[in-house]
Parts: sequence; structure tokens; C-alpha cells
Amino acid sequence: MRKKIILIIAIVIVVLAIAYGAVGNYFYNYALDAKDEKEFMEGNPHLEESVAVMADVAEEAEIADNEFKAQYPASSWSITSKDEEKLKLHADVYANGKENSKWAIVVHGYTSNASKMTRYVRNFYEQGYNVLAPDLRGHGNSEGDYIGMGWPDRLDMLAWIDEIVEKDPDAEIVLFGVSMGAATVMMASGEELPVNVKVIVEDCGYSSVSDVFIYQLDDLFGLPEFPVIQAANTITNWRAGYDLYEASSVEQVKKSRTPMLFIHGDADTFVPYEMLDEVYNAANVDKQKLVIPGAGHGEAEKVDPQTYWSTIWGFVGKYIEE
Repeated sequence: MRKKIILIIAIVIVVLAIAYGAVGNYFYNYALDAKDEKEFMEGNPHLEESVAVMADVAEEAEIADNEFKAQYPASSWSITSKDEEKLKLHADVYANGKENSKWAIVVHGYTSNASKMTRYVRNFYEQGYNVLAPDLRGHGNSEGDYIGMGWPDRLDMLAWIDEIVEKDPDAEIVLFGVSMGAATVMMASGEELPVNVKVIVEDCGYSSVSDVFIYQLDDLFGLPEFPVIQAANTITNWRAGYDLYEASSVEQVKKSRTPMLFIHGDADTFVPYEMLDEVYNAANVDKQKLVIPGAGHGEAEKVDPQTYWSTIWGFVGKYIEE
């Protein structure tokens, strides 16, 4: 009888372990496998264009973007990641041609890439900046089988900064990112940055990877954090080498010594607007907050470009001179 009970318990444990691994692997593939189609992004109501986006303004900006791409083709830089994976990472670079050492690193969001950041590249370029737009690992032309959600990518930012400083020791750098790119620059802010990095601008970044996943898990599936996120975290540690609970913008921003501008649309329901105050309140540096009324996720620039860019130039201009 005792042997039978032990056998039953062993079978139950094995079944639970298999189920735990299957659940974790499913959600890892769903959210973090760079090769897996992210179907939940298509037709997502949280990503529908807001009524606050004015069609004529958007069309004018798109025309300007297309003209910029035609007139200023990017050159290509590459580096090798400094972790054990030794990934070849790519960036589009727009050398301004003016005699200055102003640089902007412009970082894209989840499932995007450098080539889709023209709007932001163009605006920095027009202000006299040399611009480096990296493809984060697993995106665009960069190697990688997984999406880093900003955490391993923060260290890649340090490598890109070093690459710029090696070529231009007098470089004055602004880090700028949208969504996952915003989380990336916030996470990088907690590392030992060289004095060349003068200021950081984040647009609609999340407070932590675990928090945004817990929110999305409930929104998309109606499932609780336990045991799904724990299972996904186990698989993430195994397959991607990082921990979802360690990847925190809030904790990194707490350690930052770099001035930071925080931007969010108050109609953002993809990365909840409430996360803005979490990262803003964590910062113990010179800081400013910009809220764009009516803007959904990643729409702040589209809804009110005049306020958006005038606020950025006003803040950045305090640390990088014209």
C-alpha cells in the first residue's frame, strides 16, 4: 500500500512538473520567442489609433519621414554583445555632417526595429544630432532568438555608448526610447554610465517586466500571476538567461544619476498610464514629467507633436548645448 501511495505521489509530481514546464514554455514562446509571430499585437484594442491623432498632422509627418529616408540613407554599424552569447548587433547610424559631438541613441519598442523609428531619428537629426538607432537583440538585423524586454538590452546600450565614445571622445549623448525602448534606457540608467551620457528621455516605458506581464496576462487571458508568470520565468531563465522579476525599470531608475524626462499618454492602456508615476517617483535626479492627454500607447508624439518636441528640447537643452 505504501509503495502504491509513493508511486501515485511520484506520478502526480511528474505530471505537475510537465504541466509547469508546458505552461512556462507556451507563454515564453507567446511573448519572448523572437521567431514566434506575436498575433496578440494584431487587432489589439489597446493599440488602436486614438481619436486624438489628427489625420492631417499625421499625414504631414509621414511625408516628412519619407523625404528624410530618401535624402539621408543610414549607414550600418555593428558590435558584438559582451555577454557569453557574443551576438552580432546592428544599428542604423545617421552622421549629421555638422561639426558637433551631439549624439542621440534612439531605441525602438517591442517587435519593432530601427527602420521604424524614422519620426524620432528625423527630429533629433534636424536638431543637429548624430543619431544611432540600434536593433535590439532578436529584432531587425541583430542576432538573438529571444526578446530581452530591455534587461539584457541595457548592457547592449552600454556597448553602443562605448562605440560612440571610442569614435568621438567628446560625444554628448542623449538616450531616448519608446515603450520597450523606454524601458531599455531606464534600465540602462541604473548602470555605471560614462560622463558622456548627459540626459535620458523615456516615452511610455513600463515599471518592470513582471508587472507588465502580469497586467497583460490578466487582460488577455484572465489568468493570475501564480503559477503562470513563475513558470514563464523559469523557462526564461533557462532559454534566455534572464529573470523577469529582476528586470525592473523602477529599481534601476532609483540608482540613476542621469537627468530624466518621463513621457506618457493618459489614454495608454497597453502599458498602463499608472506606471508613469511609479518610474517618475522612483527617480532621485533632476526630472520632469510630460503627460499628453488623449494619447494611447506610443501616440504622445502623434497627438501633440508641438508640445512633445518643445518639452524634449527644453529639457535636453539644459544638459546638451546647441
